[in-house]
Amino acid sequence: MFGWTSRQRNVAIASFLSWTLDAFDFFLLVFLLSDIATSYHVDIKDVTLAILLTLAVRPIGALLFGRAAEKFGRKPVLMVNILFFSFFELCTAAAPSLTVFLILRVIYGVAMGGVWGVASSLAMETIPDRSRGLMSGIFQAGYPFGYLLAGVVYGLLYSVVGWRGMFVIGTVPVLLLPFIYFKVQESPVWLAARERHESTALLPVLKSHWKLCVYLVVLMAAFNFFSHGTQDLYPTFLKVQHGFDAHTVSIIAICYNIASIIGGVTFGTLSERIGRKKAIIIAALLSLPVLPLWAFAGGSWTLGIGAFLMQFMVQGAWGVIPTYLTELVPANTRAVLPGFVYQLGNLIASVNATLQAYIAESHGHNYGLAMAMVAGTVAIVISVLVFFGRDTQGKVINAASNAKASDVGSRA
Repeated sequence: MFGWTSRQRNVAIASFLSWTLDAFDFFLLVFLLSDIATSYHVDIKDVTLAILLTLAVRPIGALLFGRAAEKFGRKPVLMVNILFFSFFELCTAAAPSLTVFLILRVIYGVAMGGVWGVASSLAMETIPDRSRGLMSGIFQAGYPFGYLLAGVVYGLLYSVVGWRGMFVIGTVPVLLLPFIYFKVQESPVWLAARERHESTALLPVLKSHWKLCVYLVVLMAAFNFFSHGTQDLYPTFLKVQHGFDAHTVSIIAICYNIASIIGGVTFGTLSERIGRKKAIIIAALLSLPVLPLWAFAGGSWTLGIGAFLMQFMVQGAWGVIPTYLTELVPANTRAVLPGFVYQLGNLIASVNATLQAYIAESHGHNYGLAMAMVAGTVAIVISVLVFFGRDTQGKVINAASNAKASDVGSRA
């Protein structure tokens, strides 16, 4: 595959599936908001607090698990991370009240927060530099692929197992642990740094690169408003505002998540040719003309087409982010700093679902208007922020893997 070694392929698979299954567990909730609200006899906006709280505490997980990965290695920490968020997903199924449900989603959010940074650093430090744009798109495509799986499982099994049974199904990530244990090797960049006894202290890096950190947090806040603002309430929009049944909602979700996967890989790969900045800006701006079809169309077919095009652009921009953040931060902070700024951005954007629900209810339950207001605004903000940032195309990270990949290619 792409001239990669078996070691590189296994890391790519494990990183992709880790992020996929993490997203699968998170997005099960967005299909169940109205059902959980009915079960606990509360409003939908009350249940959206679960999304807010999950996103808000993810920086804690990014910091804790990221620091552990800098000290103990990417592989063991990733395994512990997966075990934790799977366990608390299972606990969610037994929550007797909304209060307990929210507490469990907070703990789950901490565990979820570590996966992106640890898995992305493992991938970006292992695969050849020339393939980083492609791997970035593939890795980030795990997020919509997890959403897609959640949509498929919701459409097939919800009527059989109910909302609590859906969270039981959410424990499937533990099945990935044997593959990581037996087939995945540690990051060669981390191993080399350990041999050189390089310092992994975070505070000095934050002090010396504080402007970069602030920029990245603001950028990731905009990006998380972009993704969560176009995804989290879309199933509710389809069910409540348009009255579609679970099967129709599931089909539309599957379609727009297929688009997300294609978009992420397309723009991630494109960024190797035209640069990281241009790829992000093009994808973000192309989402603007899609807004009317995505949020204000009437039928399932037109809404489905709009959702397909919107998520192609949204996740297209996102497909560049794993490699862009990895290339921007100092070498000895790749497991903790990209994930930390990403999740701090998530903290700022964690108000999205509750904010959109409030706007919608204030305008006659018009979820389309609420989503369009957020998506259109942040698409412009992202384009401006990235325009004033710096490009990192061609940066060398893993010279050893580059040489090994070249040797493999020359022998092939």
